[in-house]
Amino acid sequence: MIKAGIVGATGYAGAELVRLLTGHPDVELTVLTSTRYAGKPFASVYPALTGVVHHTCEAFDPDGIIKETDVVFTALPHKLPMEIVPKLLEGGVKVIDLSADFRFKDPAAYSRHYQVHTAAELLEEAVYGLSEVFCDSIEKARLVGNPGCYPTCSLLPLVPLIQDGLVEPRGIVIDAKSGVSGAGRSPSLKTLFSEVAESFKAYNVGVHRHAPEIEEVLSLVAAEPVHVTFVPHLIPMSRGMLATIYAPLKRKSSPDEVMQSLRRAYGKAPFIRLLGSGGLPDTRHVRGTNFCDMGFVLDPEAGRIVLMSAIDNLVKGASGQAVQNMNLMCRLDERAGLTGVPYPV
Repeated sequence: MIKAGIVGATGYAGAELVRLLTGHPDVELTVLTSTRYAGKPFASVYPALTGVVHHTCEAFDPDGIIKETDVVFTALPHKLPMEIVPKLLEGGVKVIDLSADFRFKDPAAYSRHYQVHTAAELLEEAVYGLSEVFCDSIEKARLVGNPGCYPTCSLLPLVPLIQDGLVEPRGIVIDAKSGVSGAGRSPSLKTLFSEVAESFKAYNVGVHRHAPEIEEVLSLVAAEPVHVTFVPHLIPMSRGMLATIYAPLKRKSSPDEVMQSLRRAYGKAPFIRLLGSGGLPDTRHVRGTNFCDMGFVLDPEAGRIVLMSAIDNLVKGASGQAVQNMNLMCRLDERAGLTGVPYPV
């Protein structure tokens, strides 16, 4: 059994990790930490898990965590993981970080969009945890930077088409929508019910921190600098994410060529569901699952393809992908702990 710990277990991503790992056949959940709820039963924070999760939240103690775990998930706001991950790695545990702290290769890029990185020496080693794209590197890693939800939803449809020369890497527009849980559990004015209900709005246009994350990966894939127009929106539901991507075609392509490209990349990927030409992903159909549903429509007159993808922002966009990465790192069945049947309605 793999002994796993979660640092920051009472945020939304942390709680989703608790839910998934509790049902994992190869994992023993040994440590749950929480600054705010230390000493309280986890089920008192999330009553839905009463009778299922019996752990008590603990204060963070790196030495204790190192003794009790093989793998640690850090589900914390950015800046905090970079302060604790070096010691955890020195103690011999594998780390999957759900913040932005280990997603960038370039420390200067991270510093431009967040703050100065205090563990920059680890960025070259850290593997970007887009499971289906970088699986070979993830299998060998001891530190994985788990992607953001918007980048996961946006990159998965784009990467194969750019790699196969079907899509022009310049002029890409990503129009993405997220449920409110993407903002985290800390209370704020913008996520109050009265502010969100019966409302639909864009936010952080041109300055969202996930845009440079998307651009860094696409630049690596395209072997040239890539800049995208990324516009996120907040929608009045708790979870779910839909990305609609408008990309110029590099050459005239048929629906069969697009599907061949996607099948080459994801034909054996257990969590990618290809809906094909005219397929329209729906967030309802991936709710609570680690699936990413993809569809597309070709617009030959405009020389453009419209790609669409849907994920659950808390599962494939965060904790589910983190568990998938743990499975790869520990050479377990990639699907382990992630095979729950989707809700039909």
